[in-house]
Amino acid sequence: MRAAILTSGGDAPGMNACIRAVVRGCLAKEIDIFGIRQGYEGMYTDNIYRMDVSSVADIIHRGGTILRTARSDRFMHEEGRTEAAAFLEGYGIDALVVIGGNGSLTGAHELSQLSNVRIFGVPATIDNDLAYTDYSIGFDTAVNTVVNAIGNIRDTSSSLGRTTVIEVMGRHCGDIALHAGLAGGAETVIVPEAPYDIDVICQNIRTGVERGKLHSIILKAEGIGLSTQALAEILQLKTGCETKTVILGYIQRGGSPTARDRVLASRLGFRVSQLINENAPSCCVGVRGENIVEVPFEEAMQMKKEPPLEFLRICETLL
Repeated sequence: MRAAILTSGGDAPGMNACIRAVVRGCLAKEIDIFGIRQGYEGMYTDNIYRMDVSSVADIIHRGGTILRTARSDRFMHEEGRTEAAAFLEGYGIDALVVIGGNGSLTGAHELSQLSNVRIFGVPATIDNDLAYTDYSIGFDTAVNTVVNAIGNIRDTSSSLGRTTVIEVMGRHCGDIALHAGLAGGAETVIVPEAPYDIDVICQNIRTGVERGKLHSIILKAEGIGLSTQALAEILQLKTGCETKTVILGYIQRGGSPTARDRVLASRLGFRVSQLINENAPSCCVGVRGENIVEVPFEEAMQMKKEPPLEFLRICETLL
């Protein structure tokens, strides 16, 4: 039996830990395993190589992905996906493992409909925007990165008596902002899934000043229509408090994965290797509670994400 593995879309801490688990899990069952570099694009450039135990040595702690990643315009079209299916079949690949986010797994689903190759999706995205799984690989590391940044920024904000608007990733899903805001003690959290009132935010800042508070931290997901700079200017104008902005950007994607992400990635990757060996049909793997689950692609891709908006009420009460 032959299997292949690729990482697609934005990188996420823990991808390497998952690659390691898939590769060594397959080799333990005497399944030949091949790595495809640069995501789906690697199938058009013949960027494939055989992997062994040493291929994944000393990578469990590393961020990024040793297989690299890329976005492929060709794969967006059915003609390109048909060409990708022919590539896999030409190499005699029986199963393909795709580690990535929403777009990557949607592509995996579409590819599975054009090929006899069994395809297994593994959720890896710091946005945590896949509804079929409680958590995706990389999310916990990103949240911890933001929490650490909030702590550092708070020190400066307190020293200078400032309000600081911190922008975090999350175009359509506010999970990073919600979790990091609660863990980091932000005064206000703004996410795409919930309405917000600038006047209420301003009043909270003024109330804090009146009781002697030296700073205010406003955590904002990038998917909000109002720009971070515009929001800061409005807050400063209405409250009279000096307001600065910090956009954390790609720092949230990098760094060594947390223990939680390493464990999740290892469990998901190992389970995929078992499914390959068991000749299981194409599916997405994920985690619900403490249990690993397998969900058919069609069902997984149609599920709607429900953000933990109760976190907003907790933050508002504890500010």
